[in-house]
Amino acid sequence: MKQNTRLLMSTAAVLLVWQLPYGRQLLYPLTLLATYAHELGHGLTALLMGFEFDQLYLHADGSGLAAWRGNPGPVTTALIAAGGLVGPAIVGSALLVLSRSVRFGRALLAVLALLVAVTVVLWVRNAFGIAYLLAAAVGLGLASKVLSDTAASFVLHMVAVSLCLSWFSDLDYLFSEHAWVGGTRHPSDTAVMAEALWLPYWFWGGVVALFTCSVALLGAAYASRGEKRK
Repeated sequence: MKQNTRLLMSTAAVLLVWQLPYGRQLLYPLTLLATYAHELGHGLTALLMGFEFDQLYLHADGSGLAAWRGNPGPVTTALIAAGGLVGPAIVGSALLVLSRSVRFGRALLAVLALLVAVTVVLWVRNAFGIAYLLAAAVGLGLASKVLSDTAASFVLHMVAVSLCLSWFSDLDYLFSEHAWVGGTRHPSDTAVMAEALWLPYWFWGGVVALFTCSVALLGAAYASRGEKRK
């Protein structure tokens, strides 16, 4: 199966399932992965800025929280907030680029499984988050072992496409001033950016939407050039 075909089939599968009566429930595991990537984006950005990334929480309602420590300035605060918003699209696009060779699919699934397990040990601190992410790591690891190269590549594409499209499914969050995390009301990431950098939260929502859409399209365009053979 050609790379273009796998990419189109995985994209069509995600979009089709979204339209089904219980589509969002079927995609629930991938939604949680996108939330995990979002919160990890906050935490890793904080680390890159020289601060402490303490804990990551993932909740059953699809929300999450990254707890970090430090005294950043306004620009750094905005960058950490933006890190979570753009994290899933960046990870998804990177997976699409790396998966140009079908032979890399199984290896990439194994690497993903290992990385998820490592982050659980380092940062995840609530029972649901630990249980789900360990199950995801086991599932990705098993997929890398038992699936054929083509099937593993398709699973990888499904994960990558879901991450790339998560900005669209959460479009209302980008243009919201508040969000509910584990039943508690918090300022949205775009509201944090607005408070740090002036200009309204919906302006930063538009900037983030354009950026993440561009990143996703660039990743898909590069991946669709055809299979890279080694």
